[in-house]
Amino acid sequence: MRTLRLVLGDQLHPRLATLTDLDPGTDTVLMAEVVEEATYVRHHKQKLVLAFAAMRHFAAELRARGIAVDYVALEDAGNAGSFTGEIARAIARHRPDRVVVTEPGEWRVEAMMRDWEERFGVPVEIRDDTRFLCPRPVFARWAEGREALRMETFYRAMRRRTGFLMDGREPVGGRWNFDHDNRRRLPAGQAVPERLRFPPDAVTREVMDLVARRFPDHFGDLDGFAWPVTRAGALRALKHFLDDCLPEFGDYQDAMRAGTPFLYHGLIAPALNLGLLDAEEVCRAAEERWRDGAAPLNAVEGFIRQILGWREYVRGLYWALMPDYPETNALGATRDLPWFYWSGETAMACLAECVRDTRIHAHAHHIQRLMVLGNFALLAGLAPAQVEEWFLVVYADAYEWVELPNVHGMALWADGGLLGSKPYAASGAYIDRMSDYCRGCAYDVKAKAGAAACPFNYLYWNFLIENEERLRGNPRLAMPYRTLDRMAPARRDAIVSDATRFLDSLTASEGHPGGERAVDARAPDLFLVDPAG
Repeated sequence: MRTLRLVLGDQLHPRLATLTDLDPGTDTVLMAEVVEEATYVRHHKQKLVLAFAAMRHFAAELRARGIAVDYVALEDAGNAGSFTGEIARAIARHRPDRVVVTEPGEWRVEAMMRDWEERFGVPVEIRDDTRFLCPRPVFARWAEGREALRMETFYRAMRRRTGFLMDGREPVGGRWNFDHDNRRRLPAGQAVPERLRFPPDAVTREVMDLVARRFPDHFGDLDGFAWPVTRAGALRALKHFLDDCLPEFGDYQDAMRAGTPFLYHGLIAPALNLGLLDAEEVCRAAEERWRDGAAPLNAVEGFIRQILGWREYVRGLYWALMPDYPETNALGATRDLPWFYWSGETAMACLAECVRDTRIHAHAHHIQRLMVLGNFALLAGLAPAQVEEWFLVVYADAYEWVELPNVHGMALWADGGLLGSKPYAASGAYIDRMSDYCRGCAYDVKAKAGAAACPFNYLYWNFLIENEERLRGNPRLAMPYRTLDRMAPARRDAIVSDATRFLDSLTASEGHPGGERAVDARAPDLFLVDPAG
């Protein structure tokens, strides 16, 4: 039986379900770089380089194993520009008896696949993606009948299912979650590890030239590209994190420092989401560090929770709630995304720093994403679809299945509490406590009102005022609403006035990532980040 086996660009694992029963004598692996996937959103240039370069290396590795690979490069003559078009051309070339694929990460791609059998008259087998630790049917059974789909409940079930960090039926150390121990501010002057980065090889440089030529208007810098593009490189990156960063990761995973984008973070999410690594090997390797005494439990538990908990949870939630999930907008947020999300040109030092890191590295760590970039979007009432598209565009590890629940549910609370019990809203005090960003800012984080005050301060209270009808009954917001009740009417009026003045000054981009430049409420000569870095 001749089988055509399609491997997508985020399925680059040697044990992918598509490849498990491959017969080198009769089967062909199809891989295709298609413009539709490169442009359905205008992905960061580094994200495109990472995907195409990793695909080309993976194809070479398969060929070295004696496997026939039909590889369609982006600029090959006749490239149809879509998965459906390339499947059609490959069926015409190879005349297979069947097509085998692994379920994709995104709902829209699976909708394409479900149409192929009828369209082409060839059996199409869609296999479960065994790279994940929680199959989609298992999550669906867990979620069935639950009023609240809380990550912590799911995480405990997954610990028991997998046995990670377990002592029989109980968690090692007597606690499921060490998050309370993982919120330390990075001490001034503390040295952090020099991160392992990967200079582009010849294949990657060729792809960089391709991306610069074909996608010049996409967001992001190319010069700083240094991501691993092979499984061997990804394993080296994982080992470096485990050896040099994991011991301190727990304490400082929520910390931020200007000019230090990576700190102790893993930097393996792009490799995981491409398939160069899989969740089980990553969690097992981290657990071994704790059992060997090389890393403390709070660090290892915090790291495994991000993989076994959040990553598996948001994937399950995505598939359980699509395709209607992104249409919800519980807080009625409609303001356009400000231009500084693309340019970094803002007097708010924290936002400028996070956008700068994002542009240069296609990376920002989870607190930068949630408590700076996401927090501002929440407080400013930015339209969920625009914020979600931005996050999907700019990060090397961003795919809709992981980006959408994190942004729509966790950062923006647009799902009304399906994912999080309360909005992750915070004033400037949180950013000041966890970073050094406020020291060099044009705004005063200690000031509560007026043009000199940190916008996060009055935007926080204005958010509670604007959404009072929707949020006042939330028990986790009882304390801030009691504080709001004690405020004098003049203080509340000043909050609304400051917030209105600031928000009215924001200008959205006219198309992105090109368009009209705009800055925030402070005079533009106070603080501007040079877009060139």
